[in-house]
Amino acid sequence: MLKKISVEDIKELRNKTGAGMTDCKKALEASSGSIHLAVEILRKKGLASANRKSNRIATEGLIQSYIHAGSRLGVLVELNCETDFVARQPEFHRLAKDIAMQIAACQSVQYISRDQIPQKTISYEYDIELQKEDLVNKSKEIRKKIAEGRIEKKLNDLSLMNQNFIKKTEMTVEELVKQHIVLLGENIKIRRFHRFILGEGLETKNNNFNEEVSNIIKNN
Repeated sequence: MLKKISVEDIKELRNKTGAGMTDCKKALEASSGSIHLAVEILRKKGLASANRKSNRIATEGLIQSYIHAGSRLGVLVELNCETDFVARQPEFHRLAKDIAMQIAACQSVQYISRDQIPQKTISYEYDIELQKEDLVNKSKEIRKKIAEGRIEKKLNDLSLMNQNFIKKTEMTVEELVKQHIVLLGENIKIRRFHRFILGEGLETKNNNFNEEVSNIIKNN
């Protein structure tokens, strides 16, 4: 017997995914009322829809800022969409603010996506891994396999789109953006960002400020 789809189930699924009420109802019906399976259905549907829009030109949007408590850390991010209409929507503004906060929290992030990381940087990091002491006495094949695994993690750490979203760690930033592409019906691109840390580049006492900021933001 099929489970009756309640309004509460639909609202819960909408809160989890940001999808429309009709799409949530259809996903719940297709999954026999399972929230978990319905989330997967909507994610797959959203991924396909977002991928179709990913090559469309996005030149509108906004520049969003995030200043962390204490004014010692700030971020500027440019988020693009296709029309000024979408750029004015509160969902788009919240997305931009969330991305700026994510950048503030993820101190290792230097690039928007992995394909922006220069090959010379990848080669340099790979050579360093191969020369580490714990790999010296291992065979060439084992060294290569371990180094490749470490580089894979390193590249993900450097890429904003590969980060787990700090407010919903079950999804990545890339999935978050694609969710909003489906929600707002336009291509959305993170074009560029810059992180400002008070005193960065100056000679200061050694502390755990970056770690402290990350922990505070994650606990908000």
